[in-house]
Amino acid sequence: MNALRRNVLKSAAGAGTVAVAVAAGLMKPTLALAGAPRSAFEAKNVGDALKGMGATAPADSKDIAIKAPDIAENGAVVPVEVTSNIAGTTTIAIMAEKNASPLIADFDLSSGALGFVSTRIKMGQTSLIRAVVTAGGKSYTAAKEVKVTIGGCGG
Repeated sequence: MNALRRNVLKSAAGAGTVAVAVAAGLMKPTLALAGAPRSAFEAKNVGDALKGMGATAPADSKDIAIKAPDIAENGAVVPVEVTSNIAGTTTIAIMAEKNASPLIADFDLSSGALGFVSTRIKMGQTSLIRAVVTAGGKSYTAAKEVKVTIGGCGG
């Protein structure tokens, strides 16, 4: 049997099973909600994204460390780690300032969780990566420039 045909049949069977479960009421489709409001993710500039998150004037902090490559050869896959040494960190957001939608990720941390996140992001061009941390009801930020040689957002 052709491998492509086998994969198509398995996928169709899985989709059919999910559709039957939804129709029978065994599964209910729900909306996945991020920590930040949708308006923050849809913002077209950093100021509007910060406003949507409720962090209009974050203070610069040396207690936030951003680990990312100085030069990313492929903007489609840029590894980023953010560590917050600020006590009581409750959220960590990551932005790429020159992306069409700058807010890339917003992580809510449970009480007592380590202020650390690691992910891979897309960058369309050379830009500042900005981490915005909320702790104790206040917002803090740090930034690092990442140079991109091949854009990952359609470029």
